[in-house]
Amino acid sequence: MSTLPSNYGSLLAELRNEISKSRLRAVLAANAELLYLYWRIGHTILSQQEAKGWGSKVVDQLAEDLRSEFPDMQGLSKRNLLYMRKFADLYPDFLIVQPSVAQLPWSHYVILMDKVKSREEREFYTQKDLENGWSRDVLSLQIKSNLYERQGKAISNFEARLPAIQSDLAQQLTKDPYIFDFLTLREDYQEKDLENALTEHITKFLLELGAGFAFLGKQYHLEVDGQDFYIDLLFYHVKLRCYVVVELKTGKFVPEFAGKLNFYLSVVDDQLKNEFDQPSIGLLICQEKNKVVAEYSLKDINKPIGISAYELTESIPSDLKGTLPSIEDIEQELLKSRASNEE
Repeated sequence: MSTLPSNYGSLLAELRNEISKSRLRAVLAANAELLYLYWRIGHTILSQQEAKGWGSKVVDQLAEDLRSEFPDMQGLSKRNLLYMRKFADLYPDFLIVQPSVAQLPWSHYVILMDKVKSREEREFYTQKDLENGWSRDVLSLQIKSNLYERQGKAISNFEARLPAIQSDLAQQLTKDPYIFDFLTLREDYQEKDLENALTEHITKFLLELGAGFAFLGKQYHLEVDGQDFYIDLLFYHVKLRCYVVVELKTGKFVPEFAGKLNFYLSVVDDQLKNEFDQPSIGLLICQEKNKVVAEYSLKDINKPIGISAYELTESIPSDLKGTLPSIEDIEQELLKSRASNEE
């Protein structure tokens, strides 16, 4: 190794980076070409059906003949040919928008064609998929949870309390309601149960929150003039470059919740925020909320706060309750967590 030039390490790193980028470009180019091929096949079938009245028997024969001609090529079944036809029908301007459309795999477009009806919604999920690099399963989950209708819908005072650019981004990171269908809770669950369950399923919770959230802790300890306070959940958002304080409430929203969260944000801005951070944001997630009451509660609050509801699909069946930890067990774990934080 002593005979290698002094700049060998940096040279190797540079070439490794170039190879990785080249391989990625090759994958994207191959995917783009495959999508264009599928669009051309679909466009041909569509135009022939419209002009010549092709029926299902012609498509059956076409699938059989193409598979005979190209036995080593997948994706030439009748079912996939019909997807190609639908693809050409739903994306008639494919040649114009190809650079952006061609970045997603074909399997993602099959999901979009199957599960999303309107063009506007498809464009929304396509853009979110590109931004976040979702897998097929995550894309299906986001469509099933109706992200399109929930994104950016929290009641907030962001527009009045944040600069315009940050306000728009902060609003878009909210949802209403949040869907916690990955949780299994007793029918009589309390806030500590909800908090504990969310942190045990932190990966799924972060997915529901959206891209950019970094989890910093639960029951995050703050000390103010000798008194102890505990934030339910504390995050840092890497795009907004700010702390996000999340408070969970199992009951109906009351104005006092906003005042308490406003206090937490003041302390976080004073004790944690540095000169490079933007103002901290609060997110209050309640079981129920009244829109008018929530709007009045935020009217004169001086910190940026959003208020959303959450939904659970169902409670745990009664025959499984005995296998789960009790509320007392969870409280003990929470006390241990607090004690550890204080140490």
